[in-house]
Amino acid sequence: MSLPVSSTKIKRISLSSQGERDDLLVVEEPLELRLYFGPEESRDKQSLTVTMRTPGHDFELAIGFLQTEGIIRHPRDVQQIRYCTEPISQEEAENIILIHLDPALPVPDLSLQRNFMSTAACGLCGKASLETLQNAGCQRLESSVRIRQQVILNLSATATKEQVLFKHTGGIHAAALFDDKGKLLLLREDIGRHNAVDKVIGAAAQANLPLEDSILFVSGRAGFELVQKALMAKIPVMAAVGAPSALSVQIAEAYGMTLIGFLKTDRFNLYSHPGRIL
Repeated sequence: MSLPVSSTKIKRISLSSQGERDDLLVVEEPLELRLYFGPEESRDKQSLTVTMRTPGHDFELAIGFLQTEGIIRHPRDVQQIRYCTEPISQEEAENIILIHLDPALPVPDLSLQRNFMSTAACGLCGKASLETLQNAGCQRLESSVRIRQQVILNLSATATKEQVLFKHTGGIHAAALFDDKGKLLLLREDIGRHNAVDKVIGAAAQANLPLEDSILFVSGRAGFELVQKALMAKIPVMAAVGAPSALSVQIAEAYGMTLIGFLKTDRFNLYSHPGRIL
């Protein structure tokens, strides 16, 4: 599969020189998720969200989004997932995903969700409350996993080696799943950090990977929306290169997550449930 990058001409200027050169930019396009649900004889349809994402692993993104929003519990709750085939342009068709939920599922209470536009800049805005997590079925994590400090210190370097798009563009986020010994299980990249997390959680769900003893690594800050997604996926340890927010620390503490910030190769900060780190 070709990389989702675009070439452009730039003028690079420094104190000692200037000149023209080619540069690569990461692609950013909208993706709409359309949800079909209800009994077979009376299906309802709703446009669930539009997110600005980097094309690639779109079905994983959709599955991860549905799971972390509490709309589904397992990929088998999705009867069918496909790109739109209506008579529109190929570009438009590849930016619309149709998701048919199992008719046997209870009709989802979408009044608890947002009628929203997700963006790479702000993530899933406005979902900043413990009450919303409770409504989505989030449960406190009780994992007894124990992880050595050196495993945490190695996460960033291991993930960076696999960030192909970042190497080409320098303008993309990554999310990666590791086991408790530091083995890389999955890594996904996206211009939206929340999309990268949805992709990696969706991929894990489709592969039926158990996450109860896993570590989620994110290349940016630990905002509320990312911590919320990790909690919904039952991931007990989250490590971020950047800072957490006050709300992130609050919900990590309340729901039993070990939250790590400012992760470097020689140090990190522990914000909640430090007992899992040896």
